[in-house]
Amino acid sequence: MGITTASHRCIIGRLIIRMLHLMTSTIYKRLSYALFGALAIFILLTFKQYGVSNDEEVQHIYGRLLLKFYSSGFADQSAFAYKNLYLYGGFFDLVAASLEKILPIWVWDIRHLLSALFGLAGIVAVYKITEKLAGERAAILAALLLALTGAWSGAMFTHTKDVSFGACMTWALYYTTLIADKLDRIPRNLSIKLGIALGFALGLRIGGAFAVIYLMLLVIIASLIQAPSLKEKLSFYTKAFIGLLPAGIVAFALMALFWPWAMMGIDHILIAAHSFSHFAFDMSTIANGQWFNIGHISRFYLFEYLAIRLPEVFLLGLLAGLTLCSAALLRINTRLRTYFAGKLPEITLAITLLFPLLFVLYDRPALYNGVRHFTFVIPSLAIFASIGLSNVYQSLKSHPRWKIILTSICLLSVINTAYLLFKLHPYQYIYFNHFAGKNLQKASHDWEGDYWSSNLLESSKILTNYINTEEARQAKKLDEPYYVAVCAESFQGQVYLDKRFIVTKDWVRADFYISATTMNNDAMLNGKTIGTIERLGAKIAVVKDRRDLVGQERRPHQAKPD
Repeated sequence: MGITTASHRCIIGRLIIRMLHLMTSTIYKRLSYALFGALAIFILLTFKQYGVSNDEEVQHIYGRLLLKFYSSGFADQSAFAYKNLYLYGGFFDLVAASLEKILPIWVWDIRHLLSALFGLAGIVAVYKITEKLAGERAAILAALLLALTGAWSGAMFTHTKDVSFGACMTWALYYTTLIADKLDRIPRNLSIKLGIALGFALGLRIGGAFAVIYLMLLVIIASLIQAPSLKEKLSFYTKAFIGLLPAGIVAFALMALFWPWAMMGIDHILIAAHSFSHFAFDMSTIANGQWFNIGHISRFYLFEYLAIRLPEVFLLGLLAGLTLCSAALLRINTRLRTYFAGKLPEITLAITLLFPLLFVLYDRPALYNGVRHFTFVIPSLAIFASIGLSNVYQSLKSHPRWKIILTSICLLSVINTAYLLFKLHPYQYIYFNHFAGKNLQKASHDWEGDYWSSNLLESSKILTNYINTEEARQAKKLDEPYYVAVCAESFQGQVYLDKRFIVTKDWVRADFYISATTMNNDAMLNGKTIGTIERLGAKIAVVKDRRDLVGQERRPHQAKPD
């Protein structure tokens, strides 16, 4: 009788624990839905508040030219002679050019809305990957970390190529994790979905080949774990190849659709790959106050920028993850093959983290604009960091005091980061954490600030209001146009200025000057400052009146370190 009672108590206890787990899981899931909903509302309310970025004009022209290529029955091939855009896929730009014809929205707002939706899709993918690897708690943390990262959530409106590529790579990672432990029996539907994600990534830039390399490395590692003999390995490779064949066919077809130039020459893909890793021109960048030519940056340039661009709670998660991984590896008391047999999805994540970072250390490609060219790594880092935080939290279940301390530290860091992003709006992409400098003013001076010149929207309003006030005070309008120099692409200024203004490349002649302050570009032309854009005490951009200057005072200067 006593044994039966104890057995019943044990069953009831397990049921209660199971119910509590389901309740907790439901709460986390509802929180995730609330986060996604809040992000969607934020996108819809703010997508018109972001300025056109440096590359958007040429990228959108490329999309229009690709549309002409198809609408002309492949006769109009001007897309493949337009600057160097043929080295990139046109997936995003082709979609944007198509939407331009059917949506009653300004084309640049269409691009920003579309780009932001890609960013949201990337956050959802991060959530789904982390949910599979570590459960609901880690998943909501991963989505939150990525949403709090200005280099993602702030960049997702204007970094149309980088964020859309990052989102596609993250979805490719999601489907790769789903097939990781099924490589000898890959379901066809998963293989096709993986092919779609890969095709979209390759249809944006050749960097999508990283996802293919991840797959190849995963298959090799899985064979070492699951197929001891040579015969078994050959059988494993054959089954994996057959299973991945639908993915390859779909990916290749989509790449050909969005990047037709790649199919027009046997060596075109190799040319694009070489350009990706050796693309360089005469341009400078800055890291921790030191100026470099982009072809001679430190091997640790990307790591430095990740260290100051990611929020503190994100870095805490990375530290927690590294600590737990190191401890787990040191505790291995069995054969490595046995230990890693059930961890292929986790190995997939490790590959996506280690390979691109090691590639940067080894190849030392020309980099600038901080983490922009490796934005696609940030989602994987968010997954790893969230798992680290979640596992540390779980390990403290018998230490409630430390659990409260960890929760408090993370919560305060989240609130602080959210506040800073709110105050930076709409320049969240220039967010720096507290390791970048004692304040934002110092950080934006020592690192790249508004490198995308997103300030032109607000700066143009400052200049327009200044001239409106002047003309109203003088009760007359100038017969000649005002000539404006912008430290950006001419288009970025002209798109926001009315017909009274002409953006000129003749800076000596310019009546006004608009410039971001990054890398002292605002000092290249003299003039009376008539307006500034500031956030959190840091000067982001200036507008200068140069009409009273004469002689040598009108000549431009080379931007130099202090």
